[in-house]
Amino acid sequence: MGLRERRKVRIRETIAATATRMFLELGFDQVSITDIALEAEVSRRTLFAYFPTKEDLILQRFADHEDEAARTVRARRPDQPPLEALREAVLDALRRRDPSTGLNDNPEIIAFLRLITSTESLAARLMRYTSRGIDALAEALRDNGFDPLTARLIAAQVIMVQRELTLMNHRCLTNGESATDRYPEAVRATNHAFDLLRDGLASQKPQTDRPARVRKRC
Repeated sequence: MGLRERRKVRIRETIAATATRMFLELGFDQVSITDIALEAEVSRRTLFAYFPTKEDLILQRFADHEDEAARTVRARRPDQPPLEALREAVLDALRRRDPSTGLNDNPEIIAFLRLITSTESLAARLMRYTSRGIDALAEALRDNGFDPLTARLIAAQVIMVQRELTLMNHRCLTNGESATDRYPEAVRATNHAFDLLRDGLASQKPQTDRPARVRKRC
């Protein structure tokens, strides 16, 4: 990048970091655009040039990852089924304690996810990124030979399953469980989820037909 581009990146990162800090300290609804612009030492006009809405100030991290599943499918090995490539990517993210999995017990990251899930406007806005993630994954699957209907249905299921797995991990860590303690169950849940996606509900027996198992619930 040239000097001008690097400067733009720095300004964007400064604004986003300032907004996130203020939201975490004071609450999303208690901080105004004017407050953020003053703290970041930029004009309101400059701020809106980088972030069209207040919600975008904190959700920009998700925008950077909205096509991640699609990129995983496009970059997979030729002999690897798309669903297995996606499973492998999620398991790798869990090992790395990637914040996108909800399995990161850094207090700031836990607070960040709690802010999003507890703020109605942020949760609603996040669904737009989720929808775009489905669009991107469906396109990647179509490019890999799936018919449009099948590609769309698979993409919707995969993205929503990943979202639910993240929320499950986040709830456990919010309730005091460490990422290390949660990790084995997070892996089990991920494999179970992708087995269901691969094999379908017909492969599952009702819970009453299975031996009773007691699992710790968060």
